[in-house]
Amino acid sequence: MISSMAEPIGVQNWTYILVGLTFALYIGIAIWSRAGSTEEFYVAGGGVSPWANGMATAADWMSAASFISMAGIISFAGYDGAVYLMGWTGGYVLLALLLAPYLRKFGKFTVPDFIGDRYYSKTARIVAVFCALLVSFTYVAGQMRGVGIVFSRFLEVDINTGVIIGMLIVLFYAVLGGMKGITYTQVAQYCVLIFAFMVPAIFISIQMTGQAIPQLGFGSELNDGSGIYLLDKLDGLSTQLGFAEYTEGSKSSIDIFAITLALMVGTAGLPHVIVRFFTVKKVKDARKSAGIALLLIVLLYSTAPAVAVFARTNMIETVSDKPYNSVPDWFKKWETTGLISFTDKNGDGTIQYLADSNKNELTIDRDIMVLANPEIAKLPNWVIALVAAGGLAAALSTAAGLLLVISSSVSHDLIKKIMNPGISEKGELVAARLSAVGAVCVAGYFGINPPGFVAAVVALAFGLAAASFFPAIILGIFYKRMNKEGAIAGMLVGIICMLLYMIKYKLGWFDEVLPDKSEWWFGISPEGFGSVAMILNFIVSITVMMFTASPPEDVQDIVENIRIPSGAGESTH
Repeated sequence: MISSMAEPIGVQNWTYILVGLTFALYIGIAIWSRAGSTEEFYVAGGGVSPWANGMATAADWMSAASFISMAGIISFAGYDGAVYLMGWTGGYVLLALLLAPYLRKFGKFTVPDFIGDRYYSKTARIVAVFCALLVSFTYVAGQMRGVGIVFSRFLEVDINTGVIIGMLIVLFYAVLGGMKGITYTQVAQYCVLIFAFMVPAIFISIQMTGQAIPQLGFGSELNDGSGIYLLDKLDGLSTQLGFAEYTEGSKSSIDIFAITLALMVGTAGLPHVIVRFFTVKKVKDARKSAGIALLLIVLLYSTAPAVAVFARTNMIETVSDKPYNSVPDWFKKWETTGLISFTDKNGDGTIQYLADSNKNELTIDRDIMVLANPEIAKLPNWVIALVAAGGLAAALSTAAGLLLVISSSVSHDLIKKIMNPGISEKGELVAARLSAVGAVCVAGYFGINPPGFVAAVVALAFGLAAASFFPAIILGIFYKRMNKEGAIAGMLVGIICMLLYMIKYKLGWFDEVLPDKSEWWFGISPEGFGSVAMILNFIVSITVMMFTASPPEDVQDIVENIRIPSGAGESTH
């Protein structure tokens, strides 16, 4: 009786129901937790519990790139896609252990606030604000594109309309609630996104291998009685179509190392993640929430390779070498979004999916793989809609955190600290909210006109963070001799080098034709060049420091103090 009642509810109606319920929840939380002061707007009043902050950090961290695009890029890149898993997970460990407790003890609202005070310079603060805005806008472009993709398929609107709808929702709870509203909204969004990611993964793992745990399923035998392991089957399918074996890598070792390092140190310099550790009461709570967030993040990250394998195998078997007029409904529906397309080059009406670009007739945007996965596997409609709600939760949670970084950088670091130090708290709060409105508009533009697929755009943001913030933060915490001249010079050299490389080799602005891989410096891709720019930052910072004056004694005392655990006195034993 229940199934007969549920059958008439289609994917679109289920999506309206689930997305509507989750959006109502987010808006309700924003109204309940609206910010009444600048401290609540910037750092949620500094009173968030470790568990709530851990869940909020995990949601903030697991963006559309993690939910939608990471498994998508692994499904196409195979072994090479592991750089995203290693870099992002390792980077979070680096941030949690090396930076978070010390930054929390320093006790500032934002990363530019830390850099401005640690390097006792308005110029350093302005450079940090510029870097924070650049990183945040690059990152948020990927999130808004993710929102547009989900809306375009499941609510059957075009991508641009989807981006605008997402902008309005984020604007409401980010502007009203500030960090306080965003924190508790992100707790709810973590629950939605992890449930939405795990449920179809478990369904498909049981369907394909009989294993309920996806992490075990993708390394198990298929349950079709063939005795073939799933990964062996995917390797075979890949080589038949002319692709490299799925479990073999094609990237050079130096590029893998550079991308992984850039993602790791970029993570440790991401302003929207760092600010989460300012929202708890004590340094001890910062450490606890970092550990909790890591456990919650690992749940999704360890499942992503399995989802990638399931999606890739099912996609090849479903459409490759099949007549176009008999393709399943999911193909036709995604085709209307423009994210998958068939060009019949030989006129035989059969889809040829091949590695040879001259013969290949199928074009697939890798960002659709996670979202289309439940449809390809013919899972129930409510599961398909649940994935849509999860993708939106992932994109919106990170977008909100980034928008807060942008608005606080403008209102707190530029207006209050530099342009108008006498501004009232009420005036600063108004400026913060107006800054968020402007930031949403710019983010929407980049979402409509993104420079690439979600994971690639986000990877560039990590490169920018690695090139600019990481050396300044590390040296600011662990090297009391580091001065303002060195930090400013290093940040400028790092960010400019990364920008120029990105513009030339990713966007092709300096060339009529985008340069190919053979022209990359040292064989390093734009996604990995943040490592080189970071090393240049360190070299320039330390070199300039050696020829300029030491920081004032009071600044050196602050640096000494933030490395001493609270209550330990002058030293620890």
